[in-house]
Order: sequence, then structure tokens, then C-alpha cells
Amino acid sequence: MGKALDGVRILDFTHVQSGPTCTQLLAWFGADVIKVERAGAGDITREQLRDIPDVDSLYFTMLNHNKRSVTIDTKNPEGKQVLEALIHQCDVLVENFAPGALDRMGFTWERIQELNPRMIVASVKGFGPGPYEDCKVYENVAQCAGGAASTTGFDDGPPVVTGAQIGDSGTGLHLALGIVTALYQRTQTGRGQRVLAAMQDGVLNLCRVKLRDQQRLERTGEMKEYPQYPNGQFGEAVPRAGNASGGGQPGWILKCKGWETDPNAYIYFITQAPVWTKICNVIGKEEWATDPDYATPAARLPRLKEIFAEIERWTMTKSKFEAMQILNKYDIPCGPILSMKEIAEEPSLRKTGTIVEVDHPKRGKYLTVGNPIKLSDSPTEVKRSPLLGEHTDEVMAELGYSPEQISALRTAGAI
Repeated sequence: MGKALDGVRILDFTHVQSGPTCTQLLAWFGADVIKVERAGAGDITREQLRDIPDVDSLYFTMLNHNKRSVTIDTKNPEGKQVLEALIHQCDVLVENFAPGALDRMGFTWERIQELNPRMIVASVKGFGPGPYEDCKVYENVAQCAGGAASTTGFDDGPPVVTGAQIGDSGTGLHLALGIVTALYQRTQTGRGQRVLAAMQDGVLNLCRVKLRDQQRLERTGEMKEYPQYPNGQFGEAVPRAGNASGGGQPGWILKCKGWETDPNAYIYFITQAPVWTKICNVIGKEEWATDPDYATPAARLPRLKEIFAEIERWTMTKSKFEAMQILNKYDIPCGPILSMKEIAEEPSLRKTGTIVEVDHPKRGKYLTVGNPIKLSDSPTEVKRSPLLGEHTDEVMAELGYSPEQISALRTAGAI
């Protein structure tokens, strides 16, 4: 059976992380992704954070699987003609240039529509239309401008950015959905359209519960599930909530056996109301199940710090995995704090293709993240990232260029 996006051809003008995340996902689903790079240099991440001299970095390889690489000098008139030929034959152009860069190359929306009215042009930008739309944005800037940093961390400390790349990769995932949606609509209209995913917008979408809380705070002046309740102070804006769950089921990160020497010997524990009696039994506080001060969720809210301290006295006698095994028997929701080393070595993630090993001709074998979305009729095979310009001649031949013409283009510095 073919791949879900067989027959879709993507012209990939992206670099670094947000755009490549998007196009890699489309490539995993079967799209033919042609990555356009500068001759001699290519995507800047090929050389960023290198761990092996003169070999493409893990930063690049882990974001550009299943793609083909061509080199084109778009400032060269003949190179621009090659690009026009690609636009004629591709379905989607994806870019994450600085604002206005595509226009300055001579490929405005209007020009692209002249060349291919069915072309979908998809862009990642830092901000949408507004006062900051021309500003350059990186991952942590997006987290700050999208509301994530102000609500992350502890109340007595500064704003904190998360290790999850919600600005770059998160926006790339949003853009991929926009592209697939536009492709579907094109089957009805026959027309291409522009797709925009702004990093600020993407981060805010992932922080929607905090926008929910802002409105609740303005209406009530407090939020009882936050650790500031009942003895702390609430200001005008949603505060940092530490490790609180942010939902109707209070949760916190608790120490486990070995925490003194292992920075990840912790477990996330949720005091879910339906299993409260089981929690009490497990930690040896059976009387809490019927005590009016603890028996109901409303009664427990002002006592959460005391409750979690008591639960932690129990978790500190168990490793995080021992605690998991016991708690899961009683359907008590919890989760271990897994280090990247533990994740990399987890057999079940290898089995599902969430972690895969890839062989690279220069790097050798390395681990990477596989497709997080599993389709029953279109399993993903993760293929290595391309070497710089590896498929230039192949793609030129598909565009109808003869070997002699390809040689002439190379001599002219167009490819």
C-alpha cells in the first residue's frame, strides 16, 4: 500500500528547526520533499553543534530525514529559472525566511500564482500581522512572547523556558496541519492558497489553559488549584504554578528513593478524586478517606502541600519504577521523570518506532526521534538525511534537463 502523501511534491526552502520539522513530518507521510540549499554551505544547522568534525550535525540530521537535497543559487538568473521550473511542478512551497525575503528573491505570492495557480505557499513567521510582524524570532523568544515563560517556573523565581521546543517544533507541527488542510481544500477548489503559522500563535495555542486561567482570575481573584492558594497572593496576571497540574486533578512532582544522587529520581503524582480512598490506603493514611478535612476535593485544596508531603514520605521509600508498579495496580495516575538516557534506552519506544536508529554514510549509526503519529495503512520508514546537494542531478533530470544542460548549469554556478 502506498504512503498517505504519495504524489505530493514539497519545495522545501526551510532551515534550522521550525520549517524542517514541518517538512520532515510531511516526508514521513510519503511526500517528496526537495530541500533547496546554498551550494557549499546549505542549512546552517549542518555545522551547528557538531560532535564529529566535518560531518553533518545531529541537529541537521534529526530534522531532515526522508528528504532530497538540491543546491540552487537563486540569485543566479539560470538558477532562478531552475527554481521556476520546480515551482511549476511542485504542490507546496514551505519557507521560514525572515519577513519579506521571498519577495526580495522575486517570488511574491502573485508571481508564484502566475507560475502555478495550484501552489500552496506555507510560511513560519515569528509573529502574525501586527506591531512585531517584522521581528526576528527564535525558540525562547517565541516561548516568552506566547505566554509560556511567564507561567512556567516557581512563584519565587524568574520566568522559565521549557526544554520542549514548543516555539520551533510546535509551530512546525501546526504548519504541517495547515498544509494538509490546504491540500484537501484544493481537491475541491483547484486553487492554491497561503498558509501562515506564527510562532507566537503556536505557543499561545499550546498555552490555552493559561488564557483560560487569566479569565478565571479576573473574575474570582484566585485559583484554588494553584499552589498560591490559600496562603499566597494572586496578582493581576496568571502566576507561575510550579509543578501543579493546571487542571481539576491536583498533581505535583515528588521525590523517590535515590533523589539525593539521582536528579531524575522523581515521580509525578496526581491525587485523582475517584481513587482518593486507594491513595489513602497505599500511603497508610486510611483515616483520611473519611476525615471531613480530606474526604472531598474541595476540602483537600487548601491542604495540598500537607497532602503531597505525606505522599512524598511514601514515595521516598520506593524507586520511581517501584512506585509506578504499585500505584498502577490501583489505577492511581502517575508518571516517572524519565531522563533522556532512560528514554533513549527504552525498548518499547524502539519497538513502536518512536525512537529509531539510522545509519548515515559519514556519521555512522545514531538515534533519532521517529514519527510520533502512527497510521495503520501507512507506516513510516525513517530514512537518513541527505548530504548537501546529493540529489541535485537527479532532480534536474526529473525537470527535463539533459546531462549536458546540468553540467552547464553547474559551470555557471546556478546549481
